[in-house]
Amino acid sequence: MSVAERAVRVGVIPARPRPQLKPVSPHVKAPAAPPSLVQYGTRRWLVTAGVMLAALLQTIDLTIVNVALPTVQGNLGATVDSATWVLTGYVIANVVVIPMTPWLQLRFGRKNYFLVSIAGFTLASVLCGVATSLSALILFRIIQGAFGGGLLAVAQVVLRETFPPEQLGLSQSIFALGTILGPSIGPTLGGILVDNFSWPWVFDVNVVPGIVAFLLLWRYMRDNGAPRKVPMDVTGIALLLVAVSCMQYVLDQGQHDDWFSDQSIQMCTFLALVATATFVWWELRVAQPIVDLRMLRHPAVTAALAIAGALAGVVFPALLLLPQFTVEDLGFTSTLAGILIGIRALPVLLLTLPVARLTSIPRFDLRWLIGGGLAVAGFGLLWLASSVTTQSDLGTFTLPLLVIGTGSAFVYSPLLVATMRAVTPDAAPKASSFIVLAFQLGGSISSAGIVAFFDRREQFHQTILAAATSFQRLPVMQFLQHGTPPQLAEAVAAQAAALSYADTFLVTGVLALLAAPSVLLLARKRT
Repeated sequence: MSVAERAVRVGVIPARPRPQLKPVSPHVKAPAAPPSLVQYGTRRWLVTAGVMLAALLQTIDLTIVNVALPTVQGNLGATVDSATWVLTGYVIANVVVIPMTPWLQLRFGRKNYFLVSIAGFTLASVLCGVATSLSALILFRIIQGAFGGGLLAVAQVVLRETFPPEQLGLSQSIFALGTILGPSIGPTLGGILVDNFSWPWVFDVNVVPGIVAFLLLWRYMRDNGAPRKVPMDVTGIALLLVAVSCMQYVLDQGQHDDWFSDQSIQMCTFLALVATATFVWWELRVAQPIVDLRMLRHPAVTAALAIAGALAGVVFPALLLLPQFTVEDLGFTSTLAGILIGIRALPVLLLTLPVARLTSIPRFDLRWLIGGGLAVAGFGLLWLASSVTTQSDLGTFTLPLLVIGTGSAFVYSPLLVATMRAVTPDAAPKASSFIVLAFQLGGSISSAGIVAFFDRREQFHQTILAAATSFQRLPVMQFLQHGTPPQLAEAVAAQAAALSYADTFLVTGVLALLAAPSVLLLARKRT
C-alpha cells in the first residue's frame, strides 16, 4: 500500500469523493452516423437506370444533331457557317460548366443539382424542337449544353456511391458503357429520325427519357448531405468562361476560317492563352477555387487525363469522318451511316460485364487492360485505313469497327476504376469532372486536328491525281470514250477523298499505338 493510501485510511488526507455517474436513460440515442449512400436490391438498379438515362441524354446529343444539321440549315434558311453554331454553342456551354460541377454539387447539393440539370436539359430540348429561327435554336442549344455539362460528371460519382466499394469496377463499367455508347447511338438515332420524321425529333426524343430519369432519381436517389455555403469564385468563373469559350471557338471554326489568317481566330487565340494563364495563376492562389487545379498534382489523375484525351482521339475520328465519307462519297443513307457507327458500340455493350469482373480482381494490373485496349483500337484504325476505297460497302467497315470498339471497351472503364481507387471519396467529384473534361476537350482538339489534316491531304491527293490524268494517257483516253471530262473530274475528287480518309485513319491509328505506353504513368498497386 502506498503512503498516500495509508494517509487516507488514517484520516490525514481526506478522501476525494467519487463522481456519481448518472444512469443512462434507455430513451437517449447515440449520435447517428452519416447515412450510407450505397443502395441494394431493386432500388440500386432503379437509381442506376435513372443515372444512365441522364448520362445518355448528354452523350447522345453530342452527335445526334450532326446528321440533322443539313436539314436544319435548309428548313431555317441558314448558311453553313451559321448553322454550325448549333453544334459549337452546345459544346462551348458544355465545356465551360464541366469543371464547375464539383463546386455546384457542394453549393446546391448533389441530388438537387443533378435533378435541376436533368429538368433544365429536358426543357431546353423541348424549346429546341419548337424553335422557329436559327438564332432561337442556337440560344436554346447553349442552354441545353449548360444544363448538360454536369450530367456526366455527377453520374459517375453517383454510380460510385450507389454501389459498394468491392463493386467499383462494375459501377464504372456501367458508366463507361453510357459514355461510349451514347456518341455511337447518336448518328444512328438521328439518321432514323431525320429520314422518317422531321428534324425537331432529334430534340424531342430527349423528353420522355428526361422525365423518366428525373422521376426515378427524385424518388430513389439518396442525397450526400445538405448544401454548403461555399464562396463563389467570380473571378475564376469569368476567366474560365473566356478561356474555354475562346479555345473552343478556335478549335471549331479555325479550319473553316483558314486558321490564323483570320483576325477573329487570332484574337480568340490570344484571349484564350492570356485567360488560361491568368486562370491557372488565380486558381492556385485563391482559398476556394472554382476548379481545384491542385488535383493535377496527383500522378494518377494526370495520367488519367492524358489517356482519356488519347482515347477521345481514337473514338472521335470514326464518329466525325465515317458518316461524312459514307454519305457524301459512297451514297449511304443517313440511317445506314448511323448504323455503321453503331457497330462500333456493339463490343462495348457485350464486354461491359467481363471487363467489370477483371477490374474487380484485387491483384490484377489494370495497366495491361488499358495499354492493350489502346493497342487493339490502334490496330483497328490501321485496318480501317487499309480498307477505305471508293468501292467500300457496309461489310468493308464492319470488322475494323468491331476491333476499334473492342479496344475502346478495355480502356475507359479500367481507366475510371484506376483513377477512382487512387483518390479519396471527397476528391472523387473533382477527379470525375477532370476526366470528363479531358475526354470532351480531347475530342474537340482531335476533331479540329483531324479535319485540318484531312483537308490538306485532300488538296495534296487532288493535285497529284490531276497531274496524272493527262488527256494523252491511254487510261484517260479509254475513260473518255464512255464518259465526259466532268465525270473524270468527279472520279478524281472521289479517289482523292478516299485516299485522304485512309491517311487520316492511318495517322490516328499510329497515335493510338504510341499512346499505349503512357499507361506506365498509372500506379500499379491498388490503393
